Amino acid sequence: MNTPSAAPGKDDRGFVRGLGLFDSTMIVIGVMIGSGIFIVSADMSRLIGSPGWMLVAWAITGVLTIAAALSYGELAAMLPQAGGMYVYLREAFSPLWGFLYGWTLFMVIQTGTIAAVAVAFARYLSAVFPPVAEDRYLVAPIHISQGYAVSLSTAQLMAIAIVALLTWTNSRGLEYGRIVQNLFTSAKTIGLAGLILTGLVFGRNASAIQANFHHMFRFGAFDPSLGVAAGGVFGLVVALSVAQSGSMFSADAWHDITLVAGEVRNPGRNLPLSLALGCTAVIGLYLLANLAYLSVLPLDAIQHAPSDRVATAMVERVFPGYGPLLMAVTIMISTFGCINSLVLAGPRAFYAMARDGMFFRRAGVLNRARVPGWSLGAQCFWTAVLILPRTYNAATHEYGNLYSNLLDWVISAALIFYILTIAGVFRLRRKRPDLERPYKVAGYPVVPAGYIVLASVVLCMLFAYRGPTTWPGLAIISLGLPVYALLRRRHGSHPL
Repeated sequence: MNTPSAAPGKDDRGFVRGLGLFDSTMIVIGVMIGSGIFIVSADMSRLIGSPGWMLVAWAITGVLTIAAALSYGELAAMLPQAGGMYVYLREAFSPLWGFLYGWTLFMVIQTGTIAAVAVAFARYLSAVFPPVAEDRYLVAPIHISQGYAVSLSTAQLMAIAIVALLTWTNSRGLEYGRIVQNLFTSAKTIGLAGLILTGLVFGRNASAIQANFHHMFRFGAFDPSLGVAAGGVFGLVVALSVAQSGSMFSADAWHDITLVAGEVRNPGRNLPLSLALGCTAVIGLYLLANLAYLSVLPLDAIQHAPSDRVATAMVERVFPGYGPLLMAVTIMISTFGCINSLVLAGPRAFYAMARDGMFFRRAGVLNRARVPGWSLGAQCFWTAVLILPRTYNAATHEYGNLYSNLLDWVISAALIFYILTIAGVFRLRRKRPDLERPYKVAGYPVVPAGYIVLASVVLCMLFAYRGPTTWPGLAIISLGLPVYALLRRRHGSHPL
């Protein structure tokens, strides 16, 4: 290739290593806590139909996340460069696998997640400022097909504005992004802790506790769409696996700190430690949040929470008349910090790809503030593009968001990349035993192997029982194959 990759273990030229352990941990926590924890328990409880097994589903997510974080710690300490999973897959397997991940990251995973969280911010802002709403149009929906349209509502405009604002602040240097991150992550962690305290201390409901915890592990009536008999052990396994779509999405993006590895001080120590500390803290908070929900609301109230807003329903039960407003402010703080984390991290992967000739050439150049400014702008542009298209249900005359479908499609695809990356721990120990490893996976080989086995079971269940929202993810990845072939042919004399 015309532009060689940075040597493994070396600092990326031009980046400022300005993130300490606290900053790195704040990025891990900040990118994980968005709006999911306040919503997804409703769908999970409908799928599982049991309070105890719903908690087990969250615990499974916790085991998978922490096992993955411990495994990624070895890779991050060994290859402390900008790019994260792109670099690990490239080094462990081939440039093709690295590119396919980077392609999916740019097209959907990172940009689609930013779009989703930004629109969530705008939705909750409407509780405080009603003129911002998804049905207040500056440009009414223009139908481009029977099931799709394009529009610009005040909520969509606000979402784009928030992404643009945080893109601008992050383009001014790492210090700006770090300060915003630390401030908002601290605030939303306090807010989530306050929500937990509200449920476990102030809002304890004796009847809900009796109903939820007296026979907490009874089999429930699982979703008939799963195609399995209700109440069976196999049905339980299926339900626990399918429910991971919600809990894993809420706990996802924990690995984004590895994308900014080139800017972390003492990466051999701080990267694995921040991954372990951040993931453990968030999973602990998530389990406590669900205990709080179950301490205030009976299971059927969780299952049928209006618009799946479980946290709002809980706070409304404790503080009647104030629930929507209190949760709107809490979730706005949470989503704002999450957007900043995502905006900060993603462009470092595109920078690494560009340095290998796998992305636009200008994406591999740092600006005067020594951050990938062009990549930040490209990410902002594509995120805005994903915010504008709408899905349309002709039967109900309701509009949805295209990025929601895209994110559903790539959840399983992302899990494939996680499994491959952790398999890279084994491969690189054989392929590159010469590389310095300041940290090695605790519990090797059981921890990474256990993740691969358990995640593979979840993946198979998703393909078997959620095919319509799973197989399209493979199509999105596959679309990167001709792009990769084109880049390989054009690279060198005709760089992008």
